Amino acid sequence: MCLLLVVAGNETTRHTITHSMLALLQHPEQLARLKDDPSLIPTAVEEFLRWASPVYHFRRTATRDVELGGKQIKEGDKVVMWFASGNRDEKVFGDPYDFDVARQDNDHVTFGKGSPHLCLGNLLARTEIRIMFEELIPRLADIRLAGDVPRVRSNFVNGIKKLPVEVTLA
Repeated sequence: MCLLLVVAGNETTRHTITHSMLALLQHPEQLARLKDDPSLIPTAVEEFLRWASPVYHFRRTATRDVELGGKQIKEGDKVVMWFASGNRDEKVFGDPYDFDVARQDNDHVTFGKGSPHLCLGNLLARTEIRIMFEELIPRLADIRLAGDVPRVRSNFVNGIKKLPVEVTLA
C-alpha cells in the first residue's frame, strides 16, 4: 500500500509536469499564450493531463454483462482502458491531436471517471501542477531543449527520465 501511495501520489505528478513542459517546448506558441495570459494556466492543466496521461492503461474486471461500442462484454471479462485512446476520442474532443492550452470542455479520463475509480489524489495533483506552472512560467525569458529526452521503459508508467533544458530567466 505504501508503494502504491508513493507511485500514485508522486511519480505520476512528476511525470505529468515533465510531459507538460515537453509539450510546451514542442508547441512554443502555446507556451507564449500562457506567458501572455497566465489566467489560462488552470485550463492548461486539464490539457496537460489529457495530452500525456502519466499512466498508459488500467485493467478492470467487468462486474456485469454489458454492450459497449457494439461489443459484448461479459461479467468476469478483463477490460483495459488505454488513457491515450480515451483522451484522443474524436467523439469527445474537437481536434483531439492538437495541443491547446485553452481547450474548453476537456472531459479527459486521466484520473478515471466516477465509479468504480476516480483517483483520490486528483485535486492534489491538479493543484501541484497548476502551482508549478504559475510559479515557473513568469520566471522564464526563454527555455529550450538541450538534448535527447529519454523515456522510462515501462508498459504502465508514461514517464520521462530526463528533460535537459537551457533556461534564460526573466
